Amino acid sequence: MTRFIHDQFAKQYLTELLTPFGQVEASKEIASEVREIDVLFLPSPQASENLDTLGLLGRIARTPAMIEPFRNPVTPSGILSCIGKAIVISEQLARQERPSPWLWILSPTASPELLATCQATTNESQWMKGIYFLPEIFQTVIIAIHQLPPTPETLWVRILGRGRVQQQAIRELSALPANNPWQASTLELICNFMAILELRQRERQALDAEEQELIMQLSPIYLQRLEEATQQGIERGIERGIEQGIERGIEQGIERGIEQGIERGIERGIERGIEQGIEQGAERERRNTLETLMVMRFGEVDSQLARIIPALIALSPTEFTPLLLQLSREELLARFST
Repeated sequence: MTRFIHDQFAKQYLTELLTPFGQVEASKEIASEVREIDVLFLPSPQASENLDTLGLLGRIARTPAMIEPFRNPVTPSGILSCIGKAIVISEQLARQERPSPWLWILSPTASPELLATCQATTNESQWMKGIYFLPEIFQTVIIAIHQLPPTPETLWVRILGRGRVQQQAIRELSALPANNPWQASTLELICNFMAILELRQRERQALDAEEQELIMQLSPIYLQRLEEATQQGIERGIERGIEQGIERGIEQGIERGIEQGIERGIERGIERGIEQGIEQGAERERRNTLETLMVMRFGEVDSQLARIIPALIALSPTEFTPLLLQLSREELLARFST
């Protein structure tokens, strides 16, 4: 992934996982100049118990946290920049009489030289391998993701690694039970970014070996997710259609006042309900897919983009997906605005 694509994925991923447990602000601008922190998290008092489901990430989120994921290994200047932003955020929160957040820098790797320069030390008796604390005055921790033990506790952080570390984490994610509260939404985010990588490949933009391997690994997962989403939409539509059809049929039959009319009305209602249910279910899934792709491409679905959704829904997924991935926002609005 390019740095921009990874940043977008990391922000959406962390927001998705942490929102149930407190206040999350992604791409928060800070004062004095236009700078942003990737994720600022302020936990809710009642969320502490459920945080255990996120393992190491949940432990990070037990106190206010400023989280800065890096796609490439963090550099000394990158660390200094993060600390500078953390100081500004801490001053803002202090004026509100709120505690200062700890800064967590997530780096795919970290060299011994870098850690020595930062005077970073481990505390494996209380934490684990791969977690390095800077001098306490900085309230800063560097997580070298490649050093984390490959356990369920670290899974949700290793997803933000790269290369084999990330690929292994994705395999573990796919193997989780279907009732895991975070699996489905995380797989959806990952698959959406895979679609963007494939678009870059079709546009003949150079992909590195890691990106090509990631596409190969995610393609079966992506196809399976599409099939499951379509099937679920159809099933929900059929169920709702049958319910509506039975209700309409009974009403029609009662109005006619004869038993034959009730039976025929139910039959017709079920037939109509199934047809409408399938159409409604498929339309809902197309809308969900459209809105997800719009958020991935443009950051949000504003009022102008919302107005062209009905026109795009009329197309099949194979027709509207390339358009959303290839056309600019202005081109989409010009093409589909009525």
